[in-house]
Amino acid sequence: MSLSIGIVGLPNVGKSTLFNALTKKGVPAENYPFCTIDPSVGIVAVPDFRLDKLAEMSHSEKKVPAVVEFVDIAGLVKGASQGEGLGNQFLTHIREVDAIAEVVRMFDDEDVHHVAGQVDPLSDIETIDLELVLADMQTAEKRLERVERDAKGGDKELIAERDLLRKIVPVLKTGKAARTVELDAKERIVTKGLHLLTLKPVLYVLNRKSGTVNVGAEAGERWRALKNFLDSSGSQYVVVDAGVESDLSDVHDDERADFRRELGVQSDGLDDLIKAGYKLLDLISFLTTGEDESRAWTIKRGSTAPEAGAAIHTDFRDKFIRAEVIHWDKLLEAGGWGKAREKGTLRTEGKEYVVQDGDVMEFLNS
Repeated sequence: MSLSIGIVGLPNVGKSTLFNALTKKGVPAENYPFCTIDPSVGIVAVPDFRLDKLAEMSHSEKKVPAVVEFVDIAGLVKGASQGEGLGNQFLTHIREVDAIAEVVRMFDDEDVHHVAGQVDPLSDIETIDLELVLADMQTAEKRLERVERDAKGGDKELIAERDLLRKIVPVLKTGKAARTVELDAKERIVTKGLHLLTLKPVLYVLNRKSGTVNVGAEAGERWRALKNFLDSSGSQYVVVDAGVESDLSDVHDDERADFRRELGVQSDGLDDLIKAGYKLLDLISFLTTGEDESRAWTIKRGSTAPEAGAAIHTDFRDKFIRAEVIHWDKLLEAGGWGKAREKGTLRTEGKEYVVQDGDVMEFLNS
């Protein structure tokens, strides 16, 4: 499963620094031969201590993590929806990703110019979000004009699309994202054909900078305004120091924690970002383990056992009979697959079973 997150932001917010730090966490190419060599795409391993534990238990020769694809998208400027700057390129690339990581500058630094002349995180968010809304409004209005005419023929799919656009266009005109429209299950299926930018889920990446005045640490009006927006909108966000993470990527694991303490960076912001991005895409991992390898497999949340099996091979979906399942911690507690079977802690699940994050599975097919 290849799903991607586009990294967007205004100029000089740390977007490229963040992307470069992420790509240093890239996975070995031999594990993912399908990976593009495009320098603007990074295939990044999802941190997962469960996989580490299982590989240790099974004495696995190889450990293969789940991955997230990050795409470095051209910087945005005000007027992008009208083609300003690299606006057309920006909008084209963002249509191709599945979710958005919006990098927001949180630091004051006279040596790093801000396009607006001053650092105001909430204003930056409003600038980017408005450009996406304006671009969507152009797309949706043109499409609605066509389907209003074509739906007169009575085609049910066109009528459904027309009715959906009648709900979305007025919301876009108020400056709000299409994702704020309440939709039922059928309408959400129809939205996939619209390719609207503001239907994509967004993760805000609050980029601080060590050694400077940071908006969050200052806790003034700028932070209060930003925090109020994030809380009231229910937005997902992570805090990252892209510069520090880029520097630490060359430091040995044993020394990294000491450097973090010296720099006042409490946690691995990149790991937080990667895991939050995986969650943003509504993905979970099930696991397989053995002497040859332990691996985390990526599936959509809510996938059934046969659908999960297809991540390994289509035969596990098409010829599915049953799956043996145990949660990862129960398997560790048992001490191995054979011992779990002896103790009766393995479960046999059929086609209707909905796979849970952290399930360890073996599939039986015909």
